[in-house]
Amino acid sequence: MSNIVKPRILITGATGQVGGKTIDFLLSNTSIEIVAAVRTAKKAVPFTNKGIETVILDFDDESTHIPAFRNIDRVFIITGYTVDMLRQSKALLDNAKKAGVKHIVHLGACGPDDTTIGHWAWHQFVERYIEWSGFSFTHLRPQDFMQNLLSYGGKKVIADGVLHHYVSDARLSWVDVENVAEVAALTLAFPELHAGKTYRLGYDAKNFSEIAALMTSIIGKPFRYNPLSPDVFLQSMIDSGAEMAYMGCVYDHWKRYAAGTIPGADSTFENFHEITGKQPTKWIDFIEKHKTELEY
Repeated sequence: MSNIVKPRILITGATGQVGGKTIDFLLSNTSIEIVAAVRTAKKAVPFTNKGIETVILDFDDESTHIPAFRNIDRVFIITGYTVDMLRQSKALLDNAKKAGVKHIVHLGACGPDDTTIGHWAWHQFVERYIEWSGFSFTHLRPQDFMQNLLSYGGKKVIADGVLHHYVSDARLSWVDVENVAEVAALTLAFPELHAGKTYRLGYDAKNFSEIAALMTSIIGKPFRYNPLSPDVFLQSMIDSGAEMAYMGCVYDHWKRYAAGTIPGADSTFENFHEITGKQPTKWIDFIEKHKTELEY
């Protein structure tokens, strides 16, 4: 009988897009054990049905932290879109350290180390705390998610072939969530290859007019871009009751994108093939893959 103990990887945000897809990429790896963190027993059911172990972890309930981290070697930290991410991340990391976790993969945000975009900088504070705490680490900094063109904040971005956004004609750098998840899975499964690395993830730069033109050519129906004022976004967040410390930062960065005052907003990177051995998703691939969802 084998006495080999497999490394155990805890995925926070397991019910979300990135966390869920990361689990999908890890499922075929028999050298590790996956544990999905969920907030309630009800949310554990889909994972249990797939034979995936679960633990209860509530970022705001510190009594759940150490039990969730027990016998865990590596953690993927994905926080929510509120300023509470700072407090929550510190508590999670402090308790992960007490529980003996060794490697942290953190899902952060865009930008170079000298960014002045509020919520991007908050993620960098978390990165530094991870390093200061003495963990082995990998930092992921994805650019704008291509999936944000399917929906954003629970609302459709495209209606009857019209794309709505708040950045004027700015060109942004984009990444498919599936590419982010695949990188996350590999950095969790093979920390010895990725420890100490910061990976910026953005592989295709386009403005919304260029994206609309691609959709028109691939789907065969007309698409066009209708730029909106960032003030429209701000009011919609206020009306929806969103947490405004965070969404105020998002509003500010839409304004700065529109004004062209974010250096390197359209920067792309060449690391995906090095990490995965594959080519990253480009907009032409993404539109083809999601034609059904984009049809009208």
